[in-house]
Amino acid sequence: MAKMVLKASYLALNGVDRSSWTSKIELSTEVEDKDVTTFASLGWVEILGGLKSGQLAVGFKQDVAASQLDATMWALFGEIVTFEVRLSNAAAGASNPAWTGSVLIKEWKPIAGAVGDAAEMDLTFPTSGAVVRATS
Repeated sequence: MAKMVLKASYLALNGVDRSSWTSKIELSTEVEDKDVTTFASLGWVEILGGLKSGQLAVGFKQDVAASQLDATMWALFGEIVTFEVRLSNAAAGASNPAWTGSVLIKEWKPIAGAVGDAAEMDLTFPTSGAVVRATS
């Protein structure tokens, strides 16, 4: 089994590579569990998978220079945009799958921190629609 250290992961939002400002990427998905237990279950709980959902959590280093991270992300605030994440910034393939879909830019933190902190923010965007795993 191959082991890996995340050194050059890839994040694109709205078709634009945002990796230069990104210090954390976490894509999580889950499915609701629906209880379908009946008397015929003989005292055992039976479940089926229901609706699927996901979240894309991102850590950004802030950049308020003209046309940089803050300006471009502020323009996307409240919008549904596409995303793509990969463990490595190398091309997608069997050993470097890409996960794609859409997210709602639900929050933006133009400033967060205390005296002496790096200007950075942690954000979570809910997925909208299917998340797809591709190897090419």
